[in-house]
Amino acid sequence: MTTQTSPRAEFRARYLVESAVPSEKVAQVIAGEQSSGTFLSLPGETEQLKERSRARVVRIDPLPPMLEPTLASAHVARHGNPAVFHRAEIEIAFPIANVGANLSTLLATVAGNLFELGEVTALRLLDLDLPADYAAQFQGPAFGIEGTRRQAGVFERPLIGTIIKPSIGLTPQQTAELADDLCTAGIDFIKDDELIADPPYAPFDERLKAVMPVLRRHADRLGRMPMYAINISGSIDEMLRRHDAVLEAGGTCVMVSINWVGFAAVEHLRRHARLPIHGHRNGWGAFTRHPGLGFSFKAYQKLWRLAGVDQLHVNGLRSKFWEPDESVLDSARACLSDFAGLKPLMPVFSSGQWASQAPDMYRELRSSDLMHLAGGGIIGHPDGIAAGVNSMREGWEAAMQGVSLEAYARTHPALRRALAHFAGR
Repeated sequence: MTTQTSPRAEFRARYLVESAVPSEKVAQVIAGEQSSGTFLSLPGETEQLKERSRARVVRIDPLPPMLEPTLASAHVARHGNPAVFHRAEIEIAFPIANVGANLSTLLATVAGNLFELGEVTALRLLDLDLPADYAAQFQGPAFGIEGTRRQAGVFERPLIGTIIKPSIGLTPQQTAELADDLCTAGIDFIKDDELIADPPYAPFDERLKAVMPVLRRHADRLGRMPMYAINISGSIDEMLRRHDAVLEAGGTCVMVSINWVGFAAVEHLRRHARLPIHGHRNGWGAFTRHPGLGFSFKAYQKLWRLAGVDQLHVNGLRSKFWEPDESVLDSARACLSDFAGLKPLMPVFSSGQWASQAPDMYRELRSSDLMHLAGGGIIGHPDGIAAGVNSMREGWEAAMQGVSLEAYARTHPALRRALAHFAGR
């Protein structure tokens, strides 16, 4: 079902919704709750105000109902459980004038109290669409894919990278020694683990001081600066200071645990930053793992794109995590897709990765605009780190040339050893 159009400037959000009342009614409840309405009519909500400020239901696509609620609701229980719970995908248009260029208010509008509504027994934000002139009022990515490639000096193939492991416990000097080994092997990209930012055993400043001379020395040899996404997560003031320290030291990237520092902090960092922002999404499972609650990645990446992240994690194929491979690929496609004139994001594949995933990734995405990060797949290669890096590159060479890994491995020993060592893991 589709409703009438409106001359107002609007943005749109699409939801999966399950409710104890018919979908047409709950859609109107959500539209009212998230704009000018409330649970009863008030004298101040005039027809003129409604016309100007009330959200409107654009579309309702019914889905098969459920006999039991997906999520419990005391409100539903108080009013007597219905025979069925109605389900639909609904689209709601919100007046841009209600929000303006304010990301916090945009989030409160599309993902605020509607999750709390008593009639609702499942709700998920599926997608978000903004007019280009409205999206242009937000920061957006400063670097995106092209800027990341320029900073890293890597073109026409994926950036091959790894994560500093073990996650915690290494001293600054030990971190620098591992970085030296990785750079000697020709690595493109190194990142801190999300668990380390400024611990007493490896303070941020000491870690940066130890690692950056290593990177600069290898940059002279390689003709490009290996990109090190050092974790600057902290308070806003700490992140700004740490960004400036990385920039002054010659670094080319900073990393932030985006869910925990928050949208406003990332927006503030983006306004200040002169380096790409590597968005680590740790904690993302809490926002998405239940299919009847939270966010789809399609909507999630658009919100972080508005905030100004340049690179964003999407999990990995055949990884150690819960997510199906098709979901991971859809996330990467979302990062690479057009959105309201903003730069695409560079998707970052990690978790349980090695050379074997390259053909599947390239076949499905038809793109090499990504980062492929492997921990054990590089550092745990039986012939050492250099062979691990080479095996990853060789896997991508085979994939992009349309040659099977097995055939390519006959003349590429690093890949051959990786296939023998990691197969079945």
